[in-house]
Amino acid sequence: MSNNQQETHLNRARASLRQTLSWYNNLRKPGQSSHNNDLAGLLKPELEMLNATLNKLDHNVIRIAAFGLVSRGKSAVLNALLGQKILQTGPLNGVTQYPRSVRWSPSDKVQIELIDTPGLDEIAGEIRAQMARDVAQQADLILFIVSGDITRTEYQALLELRKSQKPLILVFNKVDLYPDTDREAVYRNLQQLGAGNLLEKPLQPDEIVMVAAEPAPLEVRVEYPDGKVDYEWENLPPKIDELRQIILTILNREGRSLLALNALVQAREAEEIIAQKTIDARDEAAEELIWKYAKYKAVAVGLNPVAILDVISGTIVDLALIRSLSKLYGLPMTGYEAAKILQTILFSSGSLLLGELATSLVFGLGKSAAVVTSADNPGNIAGFLGSAVVQSGIAGYGAYTVGKAAQVYLKKGCTWGQFGASTVIQEILAQVPKDTILFRLRQELGNTK
Repeated sequence: MSNNQQETHLNRARASLRQTLSWYNNLRKPGQSSHNNDLAGLLKPELEMLNATLNKLDHNVIRIAAFGLVSRGKSAVLNALLGQKILQTGPLNGVTQYPRSVRWSPSDKVQIELIDTPGLDEIAGEIRAQMARDVAQQADLILFIVSGDITRTEYQALLELRKSQKPLILVFNKVDLYPDTDREAVYRNLQQLGAGNLLEKPLQPDEIVMVAAEPAPLEVRVEYPDGKVDYEWENLPPKIDELRQIILTILNREGRSLLALNALVQAREAEEIIAQKTIDARDEAAEELIWKYAKYKAVAVGLNPVAILDVISGTIVDLALIRSLSKLYGLPMTGYEAAKILQTILFSSGSLLLGELATSLVFGLGKSAAVVTSADNPGNIAGFLGSAVVQSGIAGYGAYTVGKAAQVYLKKGCTWGQFGASTVIQEILAQVPKDTILFRLRQELGNTK
């Protein structure tokens, strides 16, 4: 992707997050009701996350997180990339006890933050598994470190990380311990298993790489001028150049688009949580509101003698209900959910018209005809009342259906619209070239509905 295209993706992502924050920060304005203040407290974690994500976009910081089981050499791989031993390593399991990040500046073009994580199979694993999920959510690129054939535990951990919908490089570390033939056999096996069950094809060359972050010392024979012979252990330099080059190639080719997409995925998840919390917090008030409008619509339709006015008055009540729900929740009303709710209203109106026709057939005349002829034949009042009762029931149920649909679409639709996270994600994915790592994850990243 060109630099201009990547910059456009970043700008679209920034605009999306700023719009989202402007919507929900209204809850924190002075003078808001205590009801809104309570909701603002509930939404604080998500709003803080959105602000942090926007700040990360503004500073163009790309986060690369290393995961793996204990003793696979995660810290050693990151130290090799850094060119110095900053992160602690050692022969004991579990040297890394908590996530730690360090800045890596391989060039002036990109700012990279490397994140080291505890082993995924250590004691108190559930706590650390949650920690891993949190780190994976913040990461833009994942390095999954193995040191041989994938074990069952590693495979399950890999599948979990694949669910984070992030580009992943499988790093085969400690290759210096394998003869060439065995090394190639393990590599081919990793190509197949490393894709997990989410990718249809084996890993591509830029998705799997062999390294030796801390090669085993080599015993060398030393001959001195006096003829004395001795043996010494020589430390070899890390074999990490291929991994470094793959990372830099990916970041130069699609790094800013990758950063934009990850921010939008995080924003989408945060907005969905915000919408769900809002709906849950105001569920009781919303239910009362829906029933109130259902009664209004039932009475308006039941008492109205003109068929066409039934549909008009019913639609007006439905629109008033949607507006009241939107105001109650304070959720943005975008074109996405407006179109979906309109379909529900049209279906409700259609049901009402069918009700008019059905009751006309059953009672031999509609409400309008019953009113006109009731003076000559008082028995037709029964026809009017029968039609009114049936249509009132249909109208009330229709209003209730519209109200419930509005709740669903207000929740889902908040990520759509011109600058909605889901909309911008789809725009970016539609422009991703086939030779990129993002193109291979397009199906997972685009799963927004």
